[in-house]
Amino acid sequence: MPGDAEATRRKLMDAAVEEFATYGIAGARVDRIAETAKCNKALIYHYFGNKDSLFEAVFNEVCGDTVREVPLDPADLAGYAGKIFDRYEAHPEMARLATWHRLERATPLPLVLDKTKTKIARITAAQRDGLVRADIGAADLLGLVVHLAALWTATTPEFGSLVARHSRAHRRKVVTDAVGALLAG
Repeated sequence: MPGDAEATRRKLMDAAVEEFATYGIAGARVDRIAETAKCNKALIYHYFGNKDSLFEAVFNEVCGDTVREVPLDPADLAGYAGKIFDRYEAHPEMARLATWHRLERATPLPLVLDKTKTKIARITAAQRDGLVRADIGAADLLGLVVHLAALWTATTPEFGSLVARHSRAHRRKVVTDAVGALLAG
């Protein structure tokens, strides 16, 4: 039954997100993924081939969802940073998966690479049109915006504990204000 197959595949993907976010690729166990999904472990191999391919499917989906849900508006980079911040807040596993990918894969994901090139080109055009400051290269500007948006997910636990008293709204405002100040020069 196609609906059952898709539902099973979805349960495996959902279970794998938490497993990979928590343990990375090397530390993840297909037994735990199958148990969490309440599926037979053999179905992981049936649908995904192996654990590495399952990680790639999970990571591709998370990145694809982010690209679709957080479109770039080069004329509103502060707003873009706020939306990235919102995505990290709603999906804390996203930062952990990205960290594991960098640590254990270190190869660019084609979807992310292509979308990043497109974003850089759009920022370059906005710079040419005078909508965005042009004294910082488009790639550098995009990198700064993305990293400022991820500030709270990339901090050490020690720093995070010091700012934990700040509300989500406050943290988001810090991000958008910082990008606004960066853009103002």
